[in-house]
Amino acid sequence: MNSKNGFNRLGRRPAQRKSLIKNLVTSLFRYERIVTTTAKAKEARRIAEKMVTRAKEDSVHNRRIIARVITKESVLKKLFTEIGPRFKERKGGYTRVLKLGYRDGDSSEMALLEFVDRKIEDKPADKTKAQAAQGKKSEKRTEQKAAKAKA
Repeated sequence: MNSKNGFNRLGRRPAQRKSLIKNLVTSLFRYERIVTTTAKAKEARRIAEKMVTRAKEDSVHNRRIIARVITKESVLKKLFTEIGPRFKERKGGYTRVLKLGYRDGDSSEMALLEFVDRKIEDKPADKTKAQAAQGKKSEKRTEQKAAKAKA
């Protein structure tokens, strides 16, 4: 019986499991959304939520505690300068897990783990701008082909 177990062992030994969680959490802070299995996403979410709560207050102590898990300096800096202040007013629930269905290879249930207030990159508002840019590229290609044909 596995009652009152505090975490999912994910079928790994402790060192492998800790390494996996560290890498998942680092990737989440770096890219702000990751696709993984549902079980891994739920475990990574537990750790990530606690880290964001610590990152809301930028202190040497909090940086050192989080640096135990996140070893990349750029990701650590992003957590304390961008992600932490973004959730300053929020009391919890910084991430969401969206189920995506089953993976083809082994039928594992896949999930998307992302921040609730994730920044969305600006995309071209008009299709005409994108089409104009595509037209310029095709004109260059035809000019290059014509130059090669003359040579």
